[in-house]
Amino acid sequence: MLYTIETITECIGARRVGTHEATIDWLLTDSRSLSFPEETLFFALTTKRNKGARYIPELYERGVRNFVVTQEEFNELTVDNGQLTIAMQHAGSAATVNCQLSTVNFLIVGNPLKALQKLAELHRERFQIPVIGITGSNGKTIVKEWLHQLLSLDRVIVRSPRSYNSQIGVPLSVWQMNEEAELAIFEAGISEMGEMRALQNMIKPTIGILTNIGGAHQENFFSLQEKCMEKLSLFKNCDVVIYNADNELISNCVSKSMLTAREIAWSCRDAERPLYISRVVKKEDHTVISYRYLEMDNTFCIPFIDDASIENSLNCLAACLYLMMPADQITERMVRLEPVAMRLEVKEGKHGCVLINDSYNSDLASLDIALDFLVRRSEVKGKGMKRTLILSDILETGQSTTTLYRKVAQLVQSRGIDKIIGVGPEIFSSAARFEIEKYFFHTTEELMESDVFQNLHDEVILIKGSRAFNFDLVSDRLELKVHETILEVNLGAMVANLNHYRSMLQPATKMVCMVKASAYGAGSYEIAKTLQEHQVDYLAVAVADEGAELRKAGITSSIMIMDPELTAFKTMFDYKLEPEVYNFHLLDALVKAAEKEGITNFPVHIKLDTGMHRLGFSEEEVPVLIRRLKNQNALIPRSVFSHFVGSDSPQFDVFTRGQIEIFERASKELQAAFPHKILRHICNTAGIERFPDAQFDMVRLGIGLYGVSPIDNSIINNVSTLKTTILQIRDVPAEDTVGYSRKGHLTRASRIAAIPIGYADGLNRHLGCGHAYCMVNGKKAPYVGNICMDVCMIDVTDIDCQEGDAAIIFGDELPITVLSDTLDTIPYEILTSISTRVKRVYYQE
Repeated sequence: MLYTIETITECIGARRVGTHEATIDWLLTDSRSLSFPEETLFFALTTKRNKGARYIPELYERGVRNFVVTQEEFNELTVDNGQLTIAMQHAGSAATVNCQLSTVNFLIVGNPLKALQKLAELHRERFQIPVIGITGSNGKTIVKEWLHQLLSLDRVIVRSPRSYNSQIGVPLSVWQMNEEAELAIFEAGISEMGEMRALQNMIKPTIGILTNIGGAHQENFFSLQEKCMEKLSLFKNCDVVIYNADNELISNCVSKSMLTAREIAWSCRDAERPLYISRVVKKEDHTVISYRYLEMDNTFCIPFIDDASIENSLNCLAACLYLMMPADQITERMVRLEPVAMRLEVKEGKHGCVLINDSYNSDLASLDIALDFLVRRSEVKGKGMKRTLILSDILETGQSTTTLYRKVAQLVQSRGIDKIIGVGPEIFSSAARFEIEKYFFHTTEELMESDVFQNLHDEVILIKGSRAFNFDLVSDRLELKVHETILEVNLGAMVANLNHYRSMLQPATKMVCMVKASAYGAGSYEIAKTLQEHQVDYLAVAVADEGAELRKAGITSSIMIMDPELTAFKTMFDYKLEPEVYNFHLLDALVKAAEKEGITNFPVHIKLDTGMHRLGFSEEEVPVLIRRLKNQNALIPRSVFSHFVGSDSPQFDVFTRGQIEIFERASKELQAAFPHKILRHICNTAGIERFPDAQFDMVRLGIGLYGVSPIDNSIINNVSTLKTTILQIRDVPAEDTVGYSRKGHLTRASRIAAIPIGYADGLNRHLGCGHAYCMVNGKKAPYVGNICMDVCMIDVTDIDCQEGDAAIIFGDELPITVLSDTLDTIPYEILTSISTRVKRVYYQE
């Protein structure tokens, strides 16, 4: 639902500076989540850790033109005769952008967060549909996702993405409501008194669900009762409220809250309650639940046996009954409920260990759930293995250290844990409470340097920690790799290549830069970091793990995944990595996974097959594709693209023109079906140079970025130099041979040097036996004999050199194309074959 910038200005009571005509469909608070800059309004929020206004120059360069800021932040800008200078400190350095006021809009308000919430309130007022508001200490996300699984077959539902339940997350969730929506489901989470009022004003639920009340975020509340009353204020204008009547605290608070709503208070003990749970029977892998509602008895089954899942299913049952879902449908759908992807991750560990990673947060309730998972996991796959808990201090509970860790010790003992490793000053001081094998450390670093950490073996290990302890380092421990062979990467040359191709583009054309396969062997992070600094619009990698590593290293640019794997969807969602979609099987699986994660409007890139016949939708499949895309809201097409077959060669120009025509038709058909802008791109490196009329909205720069022209294999600006050092030089008589299988036949007395590079480093074995050479002190040194795994030999008889001198495998002195021509291959293969054990060294002239 599009809003004009004029309407939004009036809605939030802003003063507008700028005259850019714009319609807004997307609200943005985190620059890393940018997908549709043309229709985005950025709210520059200030938090304890960051200041959103710092990202305005970067966002402007990425295409955002609409910003909400405070007067103080706007005063940092300079306006002179219609010319606006954006100059702000970001990442330790000043960033400056110059633009005309006619190209931007700044909406000046007293508080950008309040403006965001006000806009959400006004948007909510446009809808007269049932809205379910869910609050509580635990289970909010699971109840929301299960309700979606149960109800979405019959109606169009809008729901909070993942756990968007905060003062920032709720307005972004409410903003998703649209004209097709028939039901909305929103979470509301609070951490202190007074917060729920703003959430209630935005959500305005007609159906309220209170999951439970526990100790999470207790530090800012005087008592559990005070917290419960604050949560119940979400429901002040509801038609109905759903809760567990067997919970004495909740029941008492509901009685005191003076709510006028009808109650569906379910109970396992009181048959007079509106929803009576008459029987709960746990089987080996499922639970059978019998209930009575409106004098009717029914039964359903869920594929879970833990208490939390049973309680969550009963809250869902009550909501379904209120919405008049037939009992037989409830029975049919409950049995098919799928687990909601939460934070527990199981990984194979070193030395025979199994790791259960829950390093996102830590409180007593989630610790109990995670310990239960640990026990069940060890029973299935860890028989005979020790059960180990690595636990940090549990923060922000509001409980005293004595009380808290007495309860933790009781939990650990009741779950049969064999060993605990504690990290943090508070748990360290409580070590005496644990009567099992135990080790305690003050910091994560101290743990990782200890023998205890190094000697973990054959254990099922739960890693459970508060974010502040960086327990992700515990599960993702890296080993230092050292090797005397290095790849020097000239970042300045890479930037020169970038600008070389940019000079061929029309001003509005965007650019995707390929950094897959470790940036064609150059090392993805440093290349990506440099490209990000030079404001490329997209980075592209092959698989999700490559993108995740870039995110972990601090890369915030939009990242496209060219070869998405079905097993990597969660990684893509977690790290905001945008996959290409090339067939219906992948599309359906991605939609299902996104819905399971509670994700909506996740950007994807549609691939069309225009003649490559490798991957992609055919032109004939586009109408069906459109229908499938419009029949869901988990994914949204950000771009549509195809791939040239032979844009580097004039002999294929007729075919290439045919590809462009097919792409023009099919991409236009896709764009016409959606109101938002879908970027179109087909040009690769060669296409940029040879088909400037096919630039569309964006182009993809690959091998040209790394200095090789795909048209004639000429070197533009050399980026990578593979070099090593001479380890040893020996004199070898003419009658001797060198290397394995005696393949190095000498015809004269020779000086043979050994250099520490072999086929395990990426030096192709077919270059040996004199088929190629490296450069030593500016002269050719042929490879002698077979190239070994880690070492090879070269002939330096006629070269003035000594041990320790450099040997250049390829670089400025020896173009990589010499090697690729010798091997009858392409430079891509040479570059991407360089092993990860080869150290990368970056410099900029």
